[in-house]
Amino acid sequence: MIPRPPADLCPTPASSRRRLVWLGCTTCAWAWIFSLQSFYFAAGGSVGSSAFPPALVHPVMERQPAALALMWGTGALKVVVGLLVLALIAGPRGWLPRRPLRWAALLGAVLMAGYEGLASLIQHALMVAGVVPIPAGLGGESARWHLWLFDPWWLLGGVLLGLTAWQARYRHKS
Repeated sequence: MIPRPPADLCPTPASSRRRLVWLGCTTCAWAWIFSLQSFYFAAGGSVGSSAFPPALVHPVMERQPAALALMWGTGALKVVVGLLVLALIAGPRGWLPRRPLRWAALLGAVLMAGYEGLASLIQHALMVAGVVPIPAGLGGESARWHLWLFDPWWLLGGVLLGLTAWQARYRHKS
């Protein structure tokens, strides 16, 4: 007779559903907290602006329409990521088809974790280490902020979004 694995190693539908909800709520919170930064600067806030590239900060502080549209747009996109995650965890009651939602979330996860997170982290580490020159539009202080805060934050969000999409591959009963 083959021994059965311990019960805690075999996820039940209820524990799997709880994991999906926890991951989804955490990912949604990540996205919406991150959106506040974009909305703050778009609305005219200036505290912490030294953490951002001068090429972005100056046009926003000068209230140039294209720069403001970019800030409002990135904030809105982050809110949409949170809504996407909420739709993923809605379960069978959701009115949106799950497969396209999952694929959109997986694509977003790859872009966020891979490009905005890991690739940017490596690039900014090389810049801060002096291996690669820091572009004037980025600036040294902004490069350090990206290395120590923004790149890991993007990486975290991408991993959370990917885990949520992966966990949502099953039809969970609510």
